[in-house]
Amino acid sequence: MEDIREIYERRSYLAKAYNPFLISAIVGGISLLVMLGGKLCYAMGWMGVSQSFPWLTAASFLLVYAIFNAVFSLSSKNIDHYMGRSILAFLALVAVSWLLARLISGIPINEAGTYRWIFFVLGFCYLVFLSIMGLIKRIVAYAQREEWNQPRLRYRKPRKRI
Repeated sequence: MEDIREIYERRSYLAKAYNPFLISAIVGGISLLVMLGGKLCYAMGWMGVSQSFPWLTAASFLLVYAIFNAVFSLSSKNIDHYMGRSILAFLALVAVSWLLARLISGIPINEAGTYRWIFFVLGFCYLVFLSIMGLIKRIVAYAQREEWNQPRLRYRKPRKRI
């Protein structure tokens, strides 16, 4: 009979540790499609999209990558190896998103408003997410290794009754 955990790990997308570069490529591709879709909507006159929309899209999909990759890191066998590859994939996604947003919008990030600070904050938050997930994984691994026996009973002096 199969264990419920094995069934969950086989069926759930969140219970697998995917390659961080694959996640980065998928998120970057979807980000590119949304940027081009916004540019197309603006060119066709269907809706008013600001010129900084590609920068907003890039920042939004960086946050999506940060959240999903932090969740996927819980399923990895070697958390340190996964974190190293994950950070490199994040930096690659930042560089590609930055370049795509610059090319599609036609404005540099300094003229796009506060998006430079948003990119900085997203990078910092990503490192915090990964650190929290790594800490959680280590605590759970330690708790599972720990032997849980009956707690030691200590001798207590009897209370004085008044």
